[in-house]
Amino acid sequence: MPLVLVAAGGFFLALRGQEEPESEPVVEVIPEWVENLNTEIVNDLSSLPRMDAVVDSFMNFWSLKGVSLSIVRNDSLLYARGYGLADATHPMTPGTSLRLASVSKLLTAIGIMRLQEEGRLNLESPVFGPFGILNEYDKYIRDENYYLITVGQLLRHQGGFSSRNGGDVMFSTLKFMRTHGLTKPPSTDYLVRKELGRRLAFEPGTSQEYSNFGYLLLSLCIEKASGVSYEEFMQKEVFEPAGCSGFRLGGDYLKDRLEGESRYYTQPDDKKVPSFDGLYAEVERPYGGNFISGLYGAGGWTGSTVELARLVCSINGRGPVPDILDPFSVRQMTVYYDDDTYGLGWLDCRPDGEWTRTGSFAGTSALIKTFPDGECWILVTNTSTWRGSRFTRNTAELCRNLRGRFSSSLPVRDLFRQ
Repeated sequence: MPLVLVAAGGFFLALRGQEEPESEPVVEVIPEWVENLNTEIVNDLSSLPRMDAVVDSFMNFWSLKGVSLSIVRNDSLLYARGYGLADATHPMTPGTSLRLASVSKLLTAIGIMRLQEEGRLNLESPVFGPFGILNEYDKYIRDENYYLITVGQLLRHQGGFSSRNGGDVMFSTLKFMRTHGLTKPPSTDYLVRKELGRRLAFEPGTSQEYSNFGYLLLSLCIEKASGVSYEEFMQKEVFEPAGCSGFRLGGDYLKDRLEGESRYYTQPDDKKVPSFDGLYAEVERPYGGNFISGLYGAGGWTGSTVELARLVCSINGRGPVPDILDPFSVRQMTVYYDDDTYGLGWLDCRPDGEWTRTGSFAGTSALIKTFPDGECWILVTNTSTWRGSRFTRNTAELCRNLRGRFSSSLPVRDLFRQ
């Protein structure tokens, strides 16, 4: 028998009188993607006591009932945890659904980019006029500047709409009803027809002013270009391809609370307000203070932080989570123009690759913060503070603080795969 030398553990073994054994094939076992993020990713999977203590302290200082936090690095979900309470009897979890407020605009922008990739519209498509997506509304237009509005301008809040005279129509439903002699909230169609009779505040594309109404029009553009309802398109063309099953449009009153959705809270001294529909003289702001179901793509979505994390991973141009947008679309959404120009759906895109999206109204505050090194921190609360929309700055500061102190301590793993 010949002498056989076999490498094993760094040593050569001389084997006589036997044949070289056949090696077993090496099979790499790749964990499967988690099928239901909201139920399978639970609090027990994540615990960093020192970091959790900082979050608890932050909640106590701001009197927050509940917070949900998810952290991604290079498309791997490293940490996902709920803090405090979703309601009186249920703890907050990473899978608890929460109102996302203006984070909804990022979702709508993704829908627009999907339609552009499919060739059904593009950022230069006119919204009104003979070749406009919503040209059925042309007969209600009194200002010819409307015919200059493009899809891209609506995404960047450059459509010419302003809330300086008369307030934000999307959050002034009761005033709108009284102005037009209505006994119930207007349909989307009626609201659009009436608003198009007003003059624009500036020529489209020459300036910018944050506009919820502009994103309502984008929701209608999605419906018209796709041929299905806004919600159906988003579910089939955005959320399902991204592996998300829990995004839903929210309701107005406590009775409309969705299964798995958090309750929303305000501070004890917060004053009650008339309901948006005129049915009640006084309501808590989160339940009846605003026409949530009328916001659509401007602010109507609910979802969990883990599904938001998965969605962001599917539009960031990284791997291993498969992107649902091509690289050109990702660049279009995140390109930096200057310090004063909004991104497409993103609120702010910095030249170093940091992207931010925030959202807030009564009872909720949401933040998505992505960093150039591939980390993304997503934090959503179920409680208003006295700072209102400015509170998102405090959550951003919290995330920067936690990232600076504990990023190196995060476990190296991927909760998206189990």
